[in-house]
Amino acid sequence: MTHIWGEPTKRMLGTLKFLAWAVGALVAAALVAPSLAPLILVWLAGWTVNVWLAHYGNPITRTAIPLIFGATLLALWEMACRIFAIPAVILPPPSRIWSAFIGNLPLLWGDFVQTILKGALSGWLIGAALAVAVAIVIDRSPFLQRGLLPIGNFVAALPIVGIAPILVMWFGFDWQSKAAVVVVMVFFPILVNMVAGLKATDALARDQIATWGARYSQALVKLRLPAAMPFLFNGLKITTTLALIGAIVAEFFGSPTRGMGFRISTAVGQLNMALVWAEILVAALAGTVFYGIVALVEKRVTFWHPSQRQ
Repeated sequence: MTHIWGEPTKRMLGTLKFLAWAVGALVAAALVAPSLAPLILVWLAGWTVNVWLAHYGNPITRTAIPLIFGATLLALWEMACRIFAIPAVILPPPSRIWSAFIGNLPLLWGDFVQTILKGALSGWLIGAALAVAVAIVIDRSPFLQRGLLPIGNFVAALPIVGIAPILVMWFGFDWQSKAAVVVVMVFFPILVNMVAGLKATDALARDQIATWGARYSQALVKLRLPAAMPFLFNGLKITTTLALIGAIVAEFFGSPTRGMGFRISTAVGQLNMALVWAEILVAALAGTVFYGIVALVEKRVTFWHPSQRQ
């Protein structure tokens, strides 16, 4: 008979069933392992709220659901560290990480500038520009496509822990060597996507623009580059995280007395895990913002693509 009750009634019945199951699970956990009961209670509370919000597809609920989920995980993390008395050397609670973050803002900002702005961002920009230029050259020459792409694949397969010390010796201990590592890491993914994008244009459109007497440069600007933009931005978004990882890992093999990788390695030696997690928080925030900026630019540039349509 529920099919005649309407959608709101169905949602209410589903919520009541879920709550009944949640209460049963909480009671069972309290009987078997009392110390886990508060954790399960917080998890079920966050889950219940998100299940209820998921029925409403407005922008507010779409924003609230991941925020509530993240807050629930942080609350569980904090409670687990306190209930089970986990040593801070193994896993500091979020409150201690936040205190280390706030108390070391000037230090963290200096590391951010050294690693992210100088090393990762500059290497990412140089690597992207080189990849686009080489992709255009490869597109004009089938011989280079057969010769350069296998070499690029070989370079991409090189382990970062192997090439980072070499590039540090070549370019010095400052940010230039970290940028060089990032260039090596981001070059091939962007190159592959760009080459595929340049070939993604419709054959009929290429024949038509050729009948108009268009030169290669005109066809490239008017037809092939716009068609390659979705592929290019796929490569750019993939490499945003690779750039951060490459710059941070490269600093483990030599850097001045600043930088996120240097700070993490020294803080681990001092057993200052709260500062290590604070650096991880900076890297996570920087990576999220970096990816978001690229995705926003992609939305503006490729507004015509089906993936960007609402």
